[in-house]
Amino acid sequence: MSNSRLTRQRIWDRLKQVARPDTRFHMQFADFIPDFEGVEAATDRICALPAYQNCQLAFVTPDNSMTELRRRLIAARVPLVTATYNIQRGFLYIAPDAVPEGVEHYAAWLDGVEHFARPVTLEEIAGLGGFDLMATGASAVSADGVRFGKGHGFFDLEWGMFTDLGLAVDTTPVAAIVHDVQVVEDHLQMSATDIPVDFIATPSRLIRVERQERRPRGMKWDRLTMQEIQEMPPLRELARMRGVA
Repeated sequence: MSNSRLTRQRIWDRLKQVARPDTRFHMQFADFIPDFEGVEAATDRICALPAYQNCQLAFVTPDNSMTELRRRLIAARVPLVTATYNIQRGFLYIAPDAVPEGVEHYAAWLDGVEHFARPVTLEEIAGLGGFDLMATGASAVSADGVRFGKGHGFFDLEWGMFTDLGLAVDTTPVAAIVHDVQVVEDHLQMSATDIPVDFIATPSRLIRVERQERRPRGMKWDRLTMQEIQEMPPLRELARMRGVA
């Protein structure tokens, strides 16, 4: 078993004490990144950042732990892009006027997002401008910003697509919202596609990461099979744009 897998398993065992179960996946953390007790306090720390307060367009992953952040962005009428589960149907856009006042909490849940958001292509997202803030959940994250997701690399793919189109750059603020039990104090080795975060918000603290290296940029097409490209709509769209497929 790889070190990253061992780390995830150790964290998942701890998470059972603080996680909020999913209605579909219960406590099967290999299938989703859970919400947790204290997420409101962790989200407060992100909302205090200038990157949030000045945000004109945000990308937030569909992780359960991002529900509170999505709710606050919707309530603040900040345009928001998110992904469908595992990017299987691409991306969704919640316009500032898409959600009536009073139902922001419902709209922030994945079923609510599906109701109020509209599907968008990569070309349409590019027309919205660059992201001022990107936020993601994690299975585990090291104090130096190395993030582990469910193990499928979806955020890395999203970053690759967005940087290819200029929607995100190396200086785009990236935040992770996690429980304290998900923070690993060890220094972890990054892979060529890992996207280190700038901020780690937990119920008890905010960690500001001093990154030493630049993040990767663009798609690593050689790491994808043609089947993977064809099965994911935005990858298929970008591959056509770049003459890959």
